[in-house]
Amino acid sequence: MGNSNSSSANPRFTSASRAFTQKKLEDLKSLFASLASKSQSNHQYVSYPAFQEYFGLSGSLGERIFDMVTQHRKDDKLTFEDLVIAKATYEKGTDDEIAEFIYQTLDVTGNGVLARSDLESVLVVILKSVFSAESSDAESSDYKEMVDALLNAATFSKSDDDDGSEKGMTFADFRSWSSHVPTIRKFLGSLLMPPGPVRPGYQVPNLLSGDGVDSDRLLLKKEYAWHIGGALPHHELVEWKLLYHSSLHGQSFNTFLGHTSNTGMSASVLIIKDKEGCVYGGYASQPWERYSDFYGDMKSFLFQLNPKAAIYRPTGANTNIQWCATNFTSENIPNGIGFGGKINHYGLFISASFDQGQTFECTTFGSPSLSKTSRIQPEVIECWGIVQASNEIDTKHNAMKGTVLERFKEDRNMLKLVGMAGNSND
Repeated sequence: MGNSNSSSANPRFTSASRAFTQKKLEDLKSLFASLASKSQSNHQYVSYPAFQEYFGLSGSLGERIFDMVTQHRKDDKLTFEDLVIAKATYEKGTDDEIAEFIYQTLDVTGNGVLARSDLESVLVVILKSVFSAESSDAESSDYKEMVDALLNAATFSKSDDDDGSEKGMTFADFRSWSSHVPTIRKFLGSLLMPPGPVRPGYQVPNLLSGDGVDSDRLLLKKEYAWHIGGALPHHELVEWKLLYHSSLHGQSFNTFLGHTSNTGMSASVLIIKDKEGCVYGGYASQPWERYSDFYGDMKSFLFQLNPKAAIYRPTGANTNIQWCATNFTSENIPNGIGFGGKINHYGLFISASFDQGQTFECTTFGSPSLSKTSRIQPEVIECWGIVQASNEIDTKHNAMKGTVLERFKEDRNMLKLVGMAGNSND
């Protein structure tokens, strides 16, 4: 098997090999042999085309990770040692080591500066990969709005005063950004897994809006659903059903409650577009039911969709998660729906009149004001129910996940590091 069977004095390879059992190393040798046989290399190495085809990585992102895995040799030859070292670092390393590997991978120009243009090209590749089944002929411009929204959530604080070049993202900037875009983080944390229905970062829920509903009227686009879904477990990413739309059903709190109650769906996604043009909302893990105080659990979160795309999960600072009050007469119990913060200073709140609300900086979710102003005027309000996957679907998913993990010898620690296992939403 050429390099796959040769002994090595390379200390990095020797150290990396210790991260795997002998059985797992044999499996990696089999994988290497399979890919090398397709590389016309006399079983000595894996070529980029064979690597790209197997892992489904194209464009600048595919080229960059191949360069990373081959340790920047520029010889188009991935050896068995390369494969073991990369998988040990990328899948068995510490959280910081994995994040550093991804951070360097995103520097597609290889100039040591992770600039906005680097991220832009990577995000286009990611979106094309995720949505290629629906839009195989999609152009980069088709994703510009979503790419810009994701980049608007990032901070680029690194600058080179000598040449005045484009500002870059520091490692700390990257760690902060990736915590607010979990779908991107999951996708980037699974690059050495072949694409498939359970590959992290690929899941897009099927949006059921009903017959005769013009999709152009809906706030929730498939790209938005994909972004929001990054903070949810797999069984909540099968189908989302439109329960309420203010333009279709009337801008009324009572109508909203009527359409979202007794649906058999406890969790929902609330989306608002205000008169400033900002789009944002929250995921409610509990039904919208009448309470005189905050309720809910730590699975809920707030999000922004446009002009910035970011997710804000509970910080643990307090348990003021979800709010739904109706027909109360006390000023201390405002009628309406909302998330986080405190009474009269919510992270997000829509009054019972459904024509005004508020969004303040909020310690509950560590979120900023979700709009341009703290006082908001909703233009469109939309609510989608989360259709829970049946036991049959869950069983099939678990079986498929087990197969994938067995095939590529991923362990639970890897999933924990990319935010799948041990997730409070699971």
